[in-house]
Amino acid sequence: MTALERPRLDRALRELYQDLHRHPELGFQEHRTAAVVSKTLTGLGFQVTTDVGGTGVVGVLSNGRGRTALLRAAMDGLPVKEETGLDYASTDTMRDARGTLVPVSHACGHDLHMTCLLGAARVLSADRSSWSGALVLVFQPAEELGAGAQAMVDDMLFGRFPVPDVVLGQHVAPLPAGTIAAHPGAAYASSDSLRVRLVGKGAHGSMPQDSIDPVVMAAETVLRLQTIISREIPSTETAVLTVGSIHAGDAADVIPGEAELQLNIRSYDQAVRQHVLDSVERIARAAAEMAGAPEPPVITRTEGFPVVVNDRSALERTLRGFAGWIGEDRIVDPGAGAGSEDVGILATNAGAPLAFWLLGAADPSLFTAGDLSGPALQHVPSNHSPAYAPAVEIALPMGVGALVTAAKTWLPPVRSTVAHGRAAPNGRSTESRVAGEPANGAVRQL
Repeated sequence: MTALERPRLDRALRELYQDLHRHPELGFQEHRTAAVVSKTLTGLGFQVTTDVGGTGVVGVLSNGRGRTALLRAAMDGLPVKEETGLDYASTDTMRDARGTLVPVSHACGHDLHMTCLLGAARVLSADRSSWSGALVLVFQPAEELGAGAQAMVDDMLFGRFPVPDVVLGQHVAPLPAGTIAAHPGAAYASSDSLRVRLVGKGAHGSMPQDSIDPVVMAAETVLRLQTIISREIPSTETAVLTVGSIHAGDAADVIPGEAELQLNIRSYDQAVRQHVLDSVERIARAAAEMAGAPEPPVITRTEGFPVVVNDRSALERTLRGFAGWIGEDRIVDPGAGAGSEDVGILATNAGAPLAFWLLGAADPSLFTAGDLSGPALQHVPSNHSPAYAPAVEIALPMGVGALVTAAKTWLPPVRSTVAHGRAAPNGRSTESRVAGEPANGAVRQL
């Protein structure tokens, strides 16, 4: 592993990370973050555009003929109070979309994502003799809301900037720092969050005959929802339905006028996903109709992530590059994960293959050698935990090196590019697209 491929964690990179960690911002409010990213990229010679899709930042660096690679990092934080005890811990607060003042932290590691990509930008801009083509660096807002990637696409991301031949990216995970994990095909689940408002008729608890009780409607709905997975989905498929919140009324002796459920659905197949969504609506409507509700339930989708599909050939090619860099023994296939991401939206709309991997970021001493099982992970603070704190000294240089290696795997020097395929007039290589599974989203239109 050379110094170029795995740069040491120098003072400037460490300070950049700590600054971003101290000052997280919620989705579509990443104004300070975007300014830091923009200033850094501009100083490295990138052509920078801000306010893409709201608060997104795009940096482009052209370096002769060849392919175009898009490298993406998420920017937003979470409404989670940090409890890491770090001397650079976040104490910031912000108002969320509802106007509520909430604590904010980078409990999902997006500060590490950004610092890794900015570090890779520094390495690649300083060593332009080792690659050719074009880099498109996308710093995306609102990944936690499942809305940022689509917002950038809707803001003509692929009309205003070079269309990539491949989309590359990484996400930190509670795996040993120094390891990389990736799974081909459907790698991360779709996720749909819904709010179900059930309307009844309020009354005093002493006069239930005057009510249409939404609490009973909610209870019936919750119980019946459990049968969707156990009785309607084939045992060969995978899906999860969670009712995470139920609220109705504020007093023991008052039957409220309405109740609200919040639920989440995860799956790996579009047909299964749609069946569960349709079943939720059917069950909620049936409960309201049985109760004689004055109006049907109102079902609002509050969040939506499509399935992330790693192109098999693109991922294999990228992992071969990693193997030559860190060795095969530090690369694992964790299987399909139930977590969700919106990075696939970028690949789908670009018509490009996706290679997306997990970057181990946990203290390696917390793991028994070779043990990445569930019991081992129970002792490791995971993403979204108030105690989440990556092992920065290892994970940050690894993340920089992974992005640099991936970029060079897809953007070899001109002599290699000519040997494999001549650059087309529009800047995209005339080499055939990677064979194998279609670009992300081509299998399942979401």
